Amino acid sequence: MPPARKYLYPHPKFQIFTSNIKNVRYQKQDLHYVSVHGCPHEYAKNKRVREIQSAICFNQNKLQNFGLEMKLTNTACKNAKPKEKPYKMTDGAGMFLQVMPNGSKYWRLRYRFAGKGKQLALGVYPEVSLQMAREKRLEARRLLHEDIDPNQEKKKKKYQIMLDGANTFKVIADEWVKHNSATWSKNHANTVRRRLEMDIYPKIGNMPVKDINAPMLLSVLRAIEKRGAHEIARRALQYCGQIFRYAIVTGRADRDISLDLKGALKPFQRGHYAAMDIQELPEFIETLKCNEARLFPQTMIAVELLMLTFVRTSELIKATWDEFDFEEKMWVIPAHRMKMKRPHMVPLSDQSIKLLKDLKTLNPPNRVHIFPSRNNPRKHMSNNTILFALGRMGYRGTHTGHGFRALAMSAIKEKLKYRHEVVDRQLAHAPRSQIDKAYDRAKYLDERVVMMQDWADYLDGISK
Repeated sequence: MPPARKYLYPHPKFQIFTSNIKNVRYQKQDLHYVSVHGCPHEYAKNKRVREIQSAICFNQNKLQNFGLEMKLTNTACKNAKPKEKPYKMTDGAGMFLQVMPNGSKYWRLRYRFAGKGKQLALGVYPEVSLQMAREKRLEARRLLHEDIDPNQEKKKKKYQIMLDGANTFKVIADEWVKHNSATWSKNHANTVRRRLEMDIYPKIGNMPVKDINAPMLLSVLRAIEKRGAHEIARRALQYCGQIFRYAIVTGRADRDISLDLKGALKPFQRGHYAAMDIQELPEFIETLKCNEARLFPQTMIAVELLMLTFVRTSELIKATWDEFDFEEKMWVIPAHRMKMKRPHMVPLSDQSIKLLKDLKTLNPPNRVHIFPSRNNPRKHMSNNTILFALGRMGYRGTHTGHGFRALAMSAIKEKLKYRHEVVDRQLAHAPRSQIDKAYDRAKYLDERVVMMQDWADYLDGISK
């Protein structure tokens, strides 16, 4: 065997491919000398081996001409130059880098599925590195092993990502509100929508519903708690739970994460509406008559009617003239305006009839509401008008419009000695049993008619 020469054939830079030569299949007897690194030194007596040596040194793609494969390197991928026609640089197991004439480089994977040859796009080099492309190849081969077409799986994931992006919390919540609006009152639907828009949407509204977790939802609710709105935070959690459950039944979520927040909100005791004591009632009536707060006449009548009828504030300010029968001295509030969704009969005392007639003379004709808004006569009086009026009278924080209901319940039972059932029916409270639900709206009506007149006479008596 001749001694080794001082240079490598066919070029001294051939030595940089020492680690790669082991991937080339060749016969040792075709070479005069083989180094300890597996790098062929000296002149090869076989023309085929000489051409392989040259291919390794200058262009690995020429190995394909000899039916040989060699794994790619990052350097080879980076240095691949464009040619007139697209060409491929193979990495084995069906994966190759396709170099386009414009210099773009694309990873591709050839495979067979159901007896057909197919090709899978793995990404663009260098955004998808050699290592990342190999990992994608491995994942595709795992899918093939499970009899899953990688192309179809890729399309499925892409569609799911697009679907999840479209199914944001806000989209599903709006759909949930619209779905339930038919059974909700208009006011309740507006309240739910407003609370979602104010407290929930700014934080998680644009997030895919599947990406929202329990800590994210808790942070939203804690922000509501920080401003002292514990009841609103509790209701917001209820709304979110119903929205997640709606997303589950419509196939856009897997579970209701609001269940994980059980006990996470701060415990609080719901308070009652502020209401004055019976002993304070004479002073209140005197303050109202003196009108040092300089209330509008319509506002004063609203406060007086609320005290005489002890209906809910919203039931009074939204009242329309067609609900009143002056001859029968009866006010019938339709079911859609009642909290319990049942019509409610309010017997009118002589004092209430007088106030309503005075109100007619104060208001312009052809008004629908008995308390039209001063800014927009087509709408009713604001819900805060009575509350602000009580505040100007000096009862801020100690009495509310709703407080007249508690005051009437206590005073009528204590001073006028009426049974609880009669007063409770006039307050239109929710029935406590299935038997109560069967009673009609006229239950105890005769007693209630007498009671309402007695109550009005009592208020006149203590104010003199």
